Amino acid sequence: MIKAPTGTNDILPDRIPLWRYVEEHARKQCALYGYREIRTPIFESTQLFVRSIGEVTDIVEKEMYTFQPKVERSDNPAKENSRESFTLRPELTAPVVRAYLEHHLDREQKSQKLFYLGPLFRHERPQKGRFRQFHQLGVEALGFSNPLVDVEIINLAQSFLKTIGLDGCVLKINSIGCPECRTGYRNVLRKYFAGHKDQLCANCRERLDRNVFRILDCKNKQCYEIAARAEPINNSLCAGCRTHFDAVLAGLEKNGLSYQLDHHLVRGFDYYTRTIFEITHSALGAQDAVGGGGRYDNLIAELGGSPAGATGWALGLERIILALEAVKNSNLIIQPDKLKVFVASVTQELGSESFALVSELRKKNIAADMDYEGRSLKAQMRLANKQEVSYVIILGPEELTKNAVKLKNMQSGQESEVQRDDLFDLFLKKNMI
Repeated sequence: MIKAPTGTNDILPDRIPLWRYVEEHARKQCALYGYREIRTPIFESTQLFVRSIGEVTDIVEKEMYTFQPKVERSDNPAKENSRESFTLRPELTAPVVRAYLEHHLDREQKSQKLFYLGPLFRHERPQKGRFRQFHQLGVEALGFSNPLVDVEIINLAQSFLKTIGLDGCVLKINSIGCPECRTGYRNVLRKYFAGHKDQLCANCRERLDRNVFRILDCKNKQCYEIAARAEPINNSLCAGCRTHFDAVLAGLEKNGLSYQLDHHLVRGFDYYTRTIFEITHSALGAQDAVGGGGRYDNLIAELGGSPAGATGWALGLERIILALEAVKNSNLIIQPDKLKVFVASVTQELGSESFALVSELRKKNIAADMDYEGRSLKAQMRLANKQEVSYVIILGPEELTKNAVKLKNMQSGQESEVQRDDLFDLFLKKNMI
């Protein structure tokens, strides 16, 4: 038997109502804050991610699904070797910025608020809440430099999580400064980690010269403990970055948003600047991140646009749903999609009559179904009960001659004869469905 690939996850019908509940609230909350939905391709040019995320990152070096499309065999080997490389998107900020520039949204209006929902792909070790194909909700505020926009997107994330019933989230926040003030901090880190080089993992020993900031993001326990003792970047922030961060914190406090300062917090992508943050929930255990984000003021220019500020975040839907299921919030009420009416026929010969009635019900927007397997009436009633329908309409030869049906209320067990011409008015006008 062929099974789903390692690190992927089938979302079966009984779990879809919870997913749709989360997604519908996501769309409502984003619209409330003025964010419009955008959808980008599943795969992009590999160079988009190399340039934006950073060549010396775990995602680019180890986790991207990259491929080259097949081309017709050519007499020119150089032509075959120059095939373009594509990558299944491992994140969505860079694709959104690419679309923003390619379609000249910046000319239409420089400041754009966009959000997305969709699957992403990373080849990493599967574990609880972490898959190789996963789904994210994300927002991108492009063309904004005001620190209050940082506050807005954090407020949006917190509001969304609270609205869906996920209380108890913790906001951790830091500033990683701009390229100018990070230059001095880079030297501080290199000097510090050089003194612990023998204790670092092999990856971090390479990062020491190539990209020392990546050591701060290492998940190796020993590297993490060493990094936790490093001098925090807030001691190296320039005046502009410090002023921006102070304004963000003041905005959070004024809006009643609690936070924890974490001066060693970093993000895994090179494009981040200034404000960065992470949202966690204890219900997820050791891997407690629900999502995170921050400011990326240089990415638009790096991808060919005019210099402009930008900020955003992404939340993992699998993580959110795991946390929702763990907290078991009593206020969380999700109505699954259910059939309202089942049409049962006393004899197989009445199957076409049942089908015609089911079709009429569906045209009136009443969810209905019937038996297609020739079951006995008793078996049909068991099936209707299993499907938790509200009503069963029973069609028999006797009722057919009178243009009537038997209507059974499955909750009360009450059964009555109803004229077929009155059936739809009974359902619709009396709000029975």
